[in-house]
Amino acid sequence: MKKLINDVAQVVPDMLAGLAALHPRLALLQGKNIVLRADAREAAARGEVALISGGGAGHEPAHGGYVGHGMLSGAVAGEVFTSPSTDAVLDAIRAVGGSAGVLLIVKNYTGDRLNFGLAAEIARAEGIPVEMVVVADDVALSANGDHAGRRGLAGTVLVHKIAGAAAAGGASLAQVAQAARDAAAALGTMGVALTPCTVPAAGKPGFTLGEGEIEWGLGIHGEAGVERGRLVPAGDAVARLLRQIIGDLKLQAGARVALLVNNLGGTPASELDIVAGAALAFLARQGIVVERAWAGTFLSALEMAGISLTLLRVDDARLALLDAATQAPAWPASGGRIAAARAVPPAPSAPAIDHGARLSAEAPLRRAIDAVCACLQASEALLTDMDQKVGDGDLGISMARAAQGIREDIDRWPSEQDPAAVLRAMSATVRRVVGGTSGPLYAILLMRGAAALEQRGRGDAAAWSAAFAEAVKGVMELGGAKAGDRTMIDALLPAADALQAALSTHQDSAAALAAAAAAAEQGAAATASMTPRRGRSSYIGQRAIGHADPGAHAVALWLAALRDALKS
Repeated sequence: MKKLINDVAQVVPDMLAGLAALHPRLALLQGKNIVLRADAREAAARGEVALISGGGAGHEPAHGGYVGHGMLSGAVAGEVFTSPSTDAVLDAIRAVGGSAGVLLIVKNYTGDRLNFGLAAEIARAEGIPVEMVVVADDVALSANGDHAGRRGLAGTVLVHKIAGAAAAGGASLAQVAQAARDAAAALGTMGVALTPCTVPAAGKPGFTLGEGEIEWGLGIHGEAGVERGRLVPAGDAVARLLRQIIGDLKLQAGARVALLVNNLGGTPASELDIVAGAALAFLARQGIVVERAWAGTFLSALEMAGISLTLLRVDDARLALLDAATQAPAWPASGGRIAAARAVPPAPSAPAIDHGARLSAEAPLRRAIDAVCACLQASEALLTDMDQKVGDGDLGISMARAAQGIREDIDRWPSEQDPAAVLRAMSATVRRVVGGTSGPLYAILLMRGAAALEQRGRGDAAAWSAAFAEAVKGVMELGGAKAGDRTMIDALLPAADALQAALSTHQDSAAALAAAAAAAEQGAAATASMTPRRGRSSYIGQRAIGHADPGAHAVALWLAALRDALKS
């Protein structure tokens, strides 16, 4: 287990102390794991209904992040995935409760219902008006199945928002409770997990998933779901979740909803955006009107990778409550309004020059380009593996993407009678389809080579050799690398030198190209003993020793492919 904690026993108080320190409008109840609005007592004195929620820790930002004017008055945290005690809930009620009363919003778990319910009974006996609303939005479980009841999931956060806005607007306890109950009844949530999570006190995951397995319909406490299946594309996962929710809520075309895309803890923002886009598109195809949508981490299960989707039926009144202002730090400031589909057209590029004839399929230049593309696509996995050991792992896919782009564009390129124009066209393709470091370096390699060929006005072996040398200089100038820095230059520069040396001794072009390929291979192999001074490898220093530079190895591969293609 690897976690950024100090002491397993102090996870919750340490976490809450950090939360309160970051947000001046929050306070901690002394000696307790309870987050309060700093102005909670003043709000109660003004006659505002107080809202309390909570449960086990591990669901951050829930529930302390939703404390603030317009949402919760207090949040009670138990140990990780463990309900807080009755006395802890009672302490919170006493701290924030006034004559207007207190609403408890409770997720449907046995421990939470028991402890919050008993605290409510005691508080009422003390003269504090208390109501309790239980949220059970989990549609993965049947409504009347043989289980402890549908669980409360991320939809609970929307209930916080609606009830909090009603309370801030001056509604009575009965009115606030009814708004919360109505919202809870209009909710549906279902999730899917890609990984389990690890409770700090347990030190190991609550379940295991095999390679390529996912868990459908799970809760938020590290437990397994209702079904295990194979990993599917994001769009397919979204469709399954939404079909279940739509069916449970009996939504028809024209229904108005709010959508919540929730990160279970370890899902990258990029994947959340993919899921959100797929969900919006799916709902549009069903004719369901998405009035508001949010994507982010709302109610998590520690570091679990996965998502849950929530739909809430809305009307104008409920939308007004969702739109109402809040000072709760974890509620998104975006407002949740859906952007109309739009695309800004790019600025016009320079007009393409029509060279008339196209590159012939039988031309040696075409044969050489095809061979290089085939080599790079076949080497994608190898280059990826090499780059993962010393860099960021994107070289293989970048080279394969360049090859694919070239193959798609090559039939529109100029004739082999103008090799400089062919190189320029190739450079344009590479810089369009490949980003990162590789894209601009290969683009300049081809641009400089094209310029040098054009200056010489011919395409014999000597001209190509001189163009290659100029191209390598261009890469060195743009990238800033030199020989010995452990980069692609350590293969390119020896190859360029070997090509010129071989031609200067009157070797034929095939022999000269073979010499260049051999020099590149030797140069690439030598990088394994070099300390990196440029590129991503420079960040890991001596740990790169023993592994050849993947960029240099890629150069050796495509030069060998050129040699083999042109020797016949």
